[in-house]
Amino acid sequence: MFEEPDLVERTVRDFLTEEIDEVICDDRAATDRTMDMVGQISRRARNRIRFYEGATPIFDTYGVQKQIDDAFHRQVWLKCGGYIVIDETEALVAIDVNTGRNKGGRDVEKTILQTYLEAAAEIARQLRLRNIGGLIIGDFIDMKSRKDQQMVYNLMKERLKRDKAKTYVLPISSLGLMEMTRQRAQESLSDTIYENCPYCGGRGVVKTSMTTSVELHRTLNTVMRKYQDSIHDIRVILNPDVLKRLKEEDEDSLVELERRYAGRLMFRGDPTYHHEKFLITDANTGAELKP
Repeated sequence: MFEEPDLVERTVRDFLTEEIDEVICDDRAATDRTMDMVGQISRRARNRIRFYEGATPIFDTYGVQKQIDDAFHRQVWLKCGGYIVIDETEALVAIDVNTGRNKGGRDVEKTILQTYLEAAAEIARQLRLRNIGGLIIGDFIDMKSRKDQQMVYNLMKERLKRDKAKTYVLPISSLGLMEMTRQRAQESLSDTIYENCPYCGGRGVVKTSMTTSVELHRTLNTVMRKYQDSIHDIRVILNPDVLKRLKEEDEDSLVELERRYAGRLMFRGDPTYHHEKFLITDANTGAELKP
């Protein structure tokens, strides 16, 4: 389980507190090392270290893997039926609070307060779980009562006291926003486990087939005009989804381009091509044709 000796030391130093009842490890060498380190401080604490010998992976046995997977869900449900939505960006972390299925009774203010109190407690937990740092903005915009806002603020401060990282939180503003900062001691859990998608570059979106088709049409118009006296057979290599769009929606405009510049267009779909990428070449030589 532990590969670096200093990781054992760091775990003992940072996490083996009086609040911890038991430490279970599936690596014999790391278990023995941990017991030796703890034993130098307290023999009683040494008894809290246990070696795991089960056949099932330790993370599966104790449900750790599921908790790790759950930690990356953008939406986190609350017991009352409401939910929070966590969006991590380069500049800040935005957390939206919604009543969701918690419609409550006729007392709307009470329903909102119940949801927001649960949300405050869960936000404090999620900050620790995901190891989120930097500037954090919580959206409590639907709550109008200053008394209720103070209750939510006080609960948030109380729950943040459990956090080992330094945190600073401001009361809910007149706009219904709660601002806080949390010490960024190391990478967040998401940064540790994930990397930006090489396909979309971390944006989470790509251009539609229609958008790429329009860009291709413009580029072809420029290229065919530039080479109309020297090159007449042009091949285009592109993503199959975009090619499908061209065949079904844009065939007339492509025929018009061929007529205008007395050229011939040939297309080849390549599934390895990015949805936004296309290559225009001389069909006879294979040389790339740039605008």
